[in-house]
Amino acid sequence: MKTILHFIKKEFLQFRRDPKMFGIILIAPVFQLILLGYAANFDVKTVHTAVLDFSKSEMSRKYIEAYKSTGYFSVDYYVSTYEEMTELIDKGKVLAGIIIDRNFEKDIYSGKPAQVQAIFDASDGNSSSIAAGYAVGVTKLFSQNVSTEFMQIKGKVITPVNSVNAETRVWYNPELKTRVFMIPGIVALLLMVVTLILTSLAIVKEKEIGTLEQLIVTPIKPYQMILGKLIPFAILGFLSVIIVLTAMNVIFSIPVKGSVVFLFVSTFIYLLTTLGLGLFVSTISKTQQQAMMLAIFVIMMPMIFLSGFTFPIENMPKAIQLITYIIPLRYFMVIIRGVILKGIGIADLWPELLILLVMGVSILSFSTLRFRKKLD
Repeated sequence: MKTILHFIKKEFLQFRRDPKMFGIILIAPVFQLILLGYAANFDVKTVHTAVLDFSKSEMSRKYIEAYKSTGYFSVDYYVSTYEEMTELIDKGKVLAGIIIDRNFEKDIYSGKPAQVQAIFDASDGNSSSIAAGYAVGVTKLFSQNVSTEFMQIKGKVITPVNSVNAETRVWYNPELKTRVFMIPGIVALLLMVVTLILTSLAIVKEKEIGTLEQLIVTPIKPYQMILGKLIPFAILGFLSVIIVLTAMNVIFSIPVKGSVVFLFVSTFIYLLTTLGLGLFVSTISKTQQQAMMLAIFVIMMPMIFLSGFTFPIENMPKAIQLITYIIPLRYFMVIIRGVILKGIGIADLWPELLILLVMGVSILSFSTLRFRKKLD
């Protein structure tokens, strides 16, 4: 035990001599949380719009005003031809184009269906689908208001009929902000970056600077060397989590609704996988550059894409969905989002925690068996 403590002390002394390492561990996670927290946002707050009004009537102006009054549509251009509308959409200056038929007002007063065309730049499918939903809502409400107004003008009494009223309740994220969903995932992502990359560079760095040869001739056993290497990175990982969770609460007002103790237990189990993968990379790499490339492109990138951090797993092809079951980050994403956003605990998340534990022990055991107290 004393040998392991001395090894851990040696690692922290090494960190202290490297100011850049403290920057990576203490400052970079907060900076990345702020950067990704504001950048990873799929909300559509402003729909830049161009209008081609062939009608130029009072009714068409009311219809356009209905778009403006939502606060989502910004009518930036009034054009006079289809060609101008097409050019604005092609150049990406507007997301939506509203074209009002010449007989718009005439058809409304005569009781005929009025023609309106809405064009959306679907090169960004997410934004265009959200904007299209806004447009459908605006048109539906405008149509209802016009019908009600005409009935009142004609003196007809509108008799209410029995109907089913749906009252929507939005749980966990009442304002439907994507940032609230993304930021807990960013915490898991940053934890993986800090622990996996730093661990993958640990033994390789010892090889390059020649200190591994000195360790080999000492009576230190392999498991002591592994624990001496992994424990400091586990401590630094927990430190990063505490800093990032505090910043998440202070900057983005997203508190941890569930048990903090359960969250840290889950984090420890998740660390078994990231530290094990980092150790595995460090044992098969010759240089720090090689270790970095393997950690990022072979392990981190697939884990990010297949964990549900950015893309819903349900939308992936069946074959890819099967692959996601071997991704540890998938299960930790479910746990950390459940604890932070929903306030649920082990009673609901024990299947993910158990799978993560089995994966963590297996990966760390396999990586440990690969480690040999000798140079390749």
